[in-house]
Amino acid sequence: MTVLVRAQRIVTAAVDLADAWLAVDDGRVAAVGTGPAPAHDHMTQVTGTVLPAFVDLHAHGALGHDFASCSVDEARAAAAHHAARGTAHLVASIATGTVPDTVAALHRLRPLVDDGTLAGLHLEGPWLAPARRGAHAVGLLHPPTPDEVDLFVDAGGAALRIVTLAPELPGALDAVRRLVASGIVVAIGHTDADGDQVRAATDAGATLVTHLFNGMPPLHHRAPGPIGVALSDERLTVECIVDGHHLDPVTVDLVRGAAGDRLVLVSDAMAATGCADGRYRIAGSEVVVADGVARLADGSSLAGSTITVADAVARFVDGRPDRLPTAVRASSARAASLIGLRPPLSVGAPADVVVAGRDGRIHPLPLGPTA
Repeated sequence: MTVLVRAQRIVTAAVDLADAWLAVDDGRVAAVGTGPAPAHDHMTQVTGTVLPAFVDLHAHGALGHDFASCSVDEARAAAAHHAARGTAHLVASIATGTVPDTVAALHRLRPLVDDGTLAGLHLEGPWLAPARRGAHAVGLLHPPTPDEVDLFVDAGGAALRIVTLAPELPGALDAVRRLVASGIVVAIGHTDADGDQVRAATDAGATLVTHLFNGMPPLHHRAPGPIGVALSDERLTVECIVDGHHLDPVTVDLVRGAAGDRLVLVSDAMAATGCADGRYRIAGSEVVVADGVARLADGSSLAGSTITVADAVARFVDGRPDRLPTAVRASSARAASLIGLRPPLSVGAPADVVVAGRDGRIHPLPLGPTA
């Protein structure tokens, strides 16, 4: 069965078309174009702009469920919350815990990657710098060892897609090489490294920077550090949390101008996403959410966000439709490439679609054989 979607505009990583159509066969993209449409069984008219659904490389949970500790059913519920807001591919981030708890979480969540509920697993800790720990409990942080790297790789199997670490820790560069050899994306984050240490990690195979500007030394004109290297090294993809709290809009524009297509929008959504304000726990630390902003109970640090990628896209575009092509690359195409997914909305790819309305709101558009 062929479903045809007509829209005022369709934006993918490859095309930006006005008065366009998208043809979908059995839930997969058959063609995208303008002018006369191919034969179809059903047509959906869309007011607004059709975009690829989102790919989130960094999310810790939702609805009160933390991927590091929740049950399989709770993890499904958290993933469904993000999916209902347009995130078609979600990498579940496991924050710092004890080694046995981390191994247990990897084993517990692996089947959800196998069945497509999750796009992969991400370890954020325990190989992080205490000085830049954010919400991660300092007593659980330590340098990597070869045996521990092998333990986590074995526990995660093919589901383990990303590992964040601080490259200045003893044994970190060896860990980078071992992880990359296992097909895992290594991210630099929660680090006190200088520029040379970041470049050494990049030379060893690191290709991602976890939530740029947060969990690392500030940019200094004589000590550019992780931020300076991330903005200037074409080998590095850079995550940004565009929630209005982690980064000033001017900083977001700086990253957009310097990094270009290397920018990826992530949610860093913690368990309180989709919940009321209150007290929560993440990475061994007490967190208070007030007015939707998550902070450590002592007020010393932000502790993730309560947004989804759709919120980040809406804030990034902010009523400027000319930014939609950049937003598509930042919210889906670059992240998809990093973890080996098909280019979103390319021919043969799943027809995972969202619609951006004139009011700036973004919502999924279900498509498939019964649409």
